[in-house]
Amino acid sequence: MSKSNPYPFIPDPFMPPHEDDIELKVVLFNYLKYWPFIVTSTLVCVLAAFLFNKYATPVYLVQSSVIITEEPQALGSEIFDAVGMMPIKNNVENEIGILKSYTLAEEAILELGLDVFYFTDDLLSSIQVHSGIPLNVEVDWTHPQLVKGKFVIEVLDNQTFSIEPDGDDFEIFNPSDPFYKKEINSIPELKPVYAFGENIESEFLKIKIESIDAKEGDRIFFQLVDTPSLALFLKDKISVSPINKQASILNISFETPVRRMGEEYLNKLMEVYLQRELDEKNKASENTIRFIEDQLSGITDSLSFFEGSLEKYRSENKIFNLSEEGSQIFQRLQEFEKDKSQAEINLKYYQTLQNYINRDDIEEIVAPSIIGNTDPLLQSLVVSISELQAEKMRLSNNFSEEAPPIREINSQIRMTKKALQENIASSIRNTNTYLQEVNSQIKRVEREINSLPETERRLLGIQRKFTVNENIYVYLLQKRAESEITRASNMPKNAILDLARAGQMPVFPKKIVNLVIGLAIGLFFSIGYISIRDFLNTKIEDPKELEKQINTPLIGMIGRNQGNDPKPVLNNPRSSVTESFRNIRADMSYLSPNKEHLTILFTSSISGEGKTFASVNMASVYSLLGKKTLLVGLDLRKPKIAEEFGLINDKGMSTCLSMNMPWREVVKQTKYENLDIILSGPIPPNPAELLLQNKFSKIMAEIKQEYEVIILDCPPAGLVSETKELFKHSDVNFFIFRQGFSNKSNIQILNNLIEKGGVSKIYAILNDVHIDKGYGFGYGYGYGYGYSSHYGYHDEVQLPWWKRAMRRG
Repeated sequence: MSKSNPYPFIPDPFMPPHEDDIELKVVLFNYLKYWPFIVTSTLVCVLAAFLFNKYATPVYLVQSSVIITEEPQALGSEIFDAVGMMPIKNNVENEIGILKSYTLAEEAILELGLDVFYFTDDLLSSIQVHSGIPLNVEVDWTHPQLVKGKFVIEVLDNQTFSIEPDGDDFEIFNPSDPFYKKEINSIPELKPVYAFGENIESEFLKIKIESIDAKEGDRIFFQLVDTPSLALFLKDKISVSPINKQASILNISFETPVRRMGEEYLNKLMEVYLQRELDEKNKASENTIRFIEDQLSGITDSLSFFEGSLEKYRSENKIFNLSEEGSQIFQRLQEFEKDKSQAEINLKYYQTLQNYINRDDIEEIVAPSIIGNTDPLLQSLVVSISELQAEKMRLSNNFSEEAPPIREINSQIRMTKKALQENIASSIRNTNTYLQEVNSQIKRVEREINSLPETERRLLGIQRKFTVNENIYVYLLQKRAESEITRASNMPKNAILDLARAGQMPVFPKKIVNLVIGLAIGLFFSIGYISIRDFLNTKIEDPKELEKQINTPLIGMIGRNQGNDPKPVLNNPRSSVTESFRNIRADMSYLSPNKEHLTILFTSSISGEGKTFASVNMASVYSLLGKKTLLVGLDLRKPKIAEEFGLINDKGMSTCLSMNMPWREVVKQTKYENLDIILSGPIPPNPAELLLQNKFSKIMAEIKQEYEVIILDCPPAGLVSETKELFKHSDVNFFIFRQGFSNKSNIQILNNLIEKGGVSKIYAILNDVHIDKGYGFGYGYGYGYGYSSHYGYHDEVQLPWWKRAMRRG
């Protein structure tokens, strides 16, 4: 928790300015100190993206387009408006469904012969090829085949080759059930050598391989692909969409690793699409021609018979022309017979149409205009029901019977069929009535014929029958010619706008995007790893965070002691560590002013945080200042001072307290002027009780009379209880934390000493601060070590190899 400075007379060195700037710099330098890891992680991810770009099979986008033409509104369609059953017209959504249908894909595949895929061997993968293949594999699809897996062919010479499965990932294709595949566990063995053109046949394989330009050593991979599986795959891979909402131009696209095959497939798909549309149109013309042919077959025989009878009668009776009266009668009769013939043709058409409708044989329906019927409603109904049926067949390739488009079109077919049946029934009644009237007229004329001579009367009868059949014959011939012209001139209403064309640049992999993603992943991974590691780190690292959480000022920071010398103040006075202690000594004038005799206590939360190191060097700083200094070792459990000065710990404070030895007898002189030491002495069985005796208080009172500065190296406050009793003997107390070693939970020990223990004048020091870690950047001026090297104070530090390389660069 951050605290305001309780000592307003202490200058800014205790509370560094520009907190926001320092926060930002701390965060920045926290990451920058890991820059080798960040750079390495980023380079690895970018390299992975580069290798992926290099070895991934490129996929290209093949595109084409077709233009959809709306059918013009049929004659009489206004009648449909009145009953709410406008005939369905060609629309973009239906055409999209047709282009994406399984049937269309299957037909395109069969016409292209896409039943074998070829591959060449590559370093890390096999690459599919579509041209320049030195051999051809012929497949008998009436025989069960091994699909999905690959075979490898090695050409032995210009006559022979070997073939074997490449792996065991095969399925069995059975032509009797083409949509069901069965995995196979063991592949039947093949002969070691085959000749080109020889049948390769086993239980689940029947192929033949022909050489085109195979050379010895060629190694070709191939895969058998059954049409149902490929059609299902390709129909889902095809993307069809209008170029915009209002347009009737469809863009067809397809992603494939083989550009040429993709172009061929899309072109064939559009070709099959237009051909199917043309076939539907031609079917109507063929139905008409077949209907006319049926009528002609009956008329031809009758015409030949009556023609022969007419010639014979004229020859036998020597009469070739009718009289004027007979000619007039014949002319009138011919007009009525012509009307009767047309009515009979119409009646026969209605009856045929009625049969087709009743049998649901709508595909065989012939348009009424072909026989000269000009009824606009009938014409519109016939055209509409034919279009509806054709549309249903097209949609059935892509939708089930329960799908909304099929249900809607079935409803329209039922309504149109009902209207057509009613129209046909009405037309049949009207035609029969008309025939009755025509027959009455013919009978009246026939009565006039009876007034003619018998010879002329018979000639007129034969002439009449011949002319009737001749007129019908000529009429049907004319209609057949018209139908054939219509069939020959049929064109698809839709058209190819752009042939398929593959892009020059692959759509996969996206090289620039992948490199950017690799860069981002590298940065995010490394920074995220550092952030998570720091978040999970329970050690004290950041001086700023420490300052926020302690309930007392952070009085200073001691840099890392780069050497093994435990007394850098005495042996390396120009080091930054030495300068750190000097700065702390300088701050003492603010912490405990006007004190002739000063007692400073050092403790920590646990062992190993550097309290002895700080005690030794703080005592050294005062001794070098000319102050008579005594360093007292009070850590009776784990003494270290003797080792630091090369002394024998044979006597000290423990012997003084337990054996009533005078304290002056245990004082050890050092080779350093003004610096004396009382060691802790041999480890006693009851260190806590010894330090709590009144005798210790008397000793401390006597020592303070003889020494100007007393440094107490106490046990860790977080581990032993007696330390709390020692605070009453000191003027200033320092609690040592060690960067990267002390746990954050240990901060509470210091706070408890202040809040619950009532310890006053206790301050924190952060020891073993790593300058290269970046923590504490900007604190140097305030805490007294960071600027040392700028004034001639520095340590000889062995830099990492990468830093040495940068300096040489």
